[in-house]
Amino acid sequence: MTIAKIIAKRSASDIIACNVDTPVSQAVAMLAGKKIGALPVLDSGAVAGILSERDVIYRMAEEGASCLNKTVGQIMTSPAVTVEPSTTIDDALALMTRRRFRHFPVIDNGALCAFISIGDLVKSKIDEVEHEAEALRTYIQTG
Repeated sequence: MTIAKIIAKRSASDIIACNVDTPVSQAVAMLAGKKIGALPVLDSGAVAGILSERDVIYRMAEEGASCLNKTVGQIMTSPAVTVEPSTTIDDALALMTRRRFRHFPVIDNGALCAFISIGDLVKSKIDEVEHEAEALRTYIQTG
């Protein structure tokens, strides 16, 4: 199964993102208000990086509250590691595990088309396993 299946019913216009020049304090308010862990960061419409809760916490540990006066572009993780809709869920999970990420921008033909989390991938894997288990039960019962 691929990322395309997870994002099939999503619209790129629903992506919650910020720009490189967004104040960190405003981005933190977005994260908290939407109860999300990360935002794709755009520069002229292209993905420039990702701002995660970890980015903010690490910077606050180093600099204190003054980091809230910086721009997102100054503290984000960059460059962003991205995936494509054709990436398999297993490959995306392996990459997240290896790189210790929890979010990926999904890029299609150079444009941001979705933003996925490890929760999206795990839910998809659970659904797949449950479907396979049901198919096996049915096979056993009718065989």
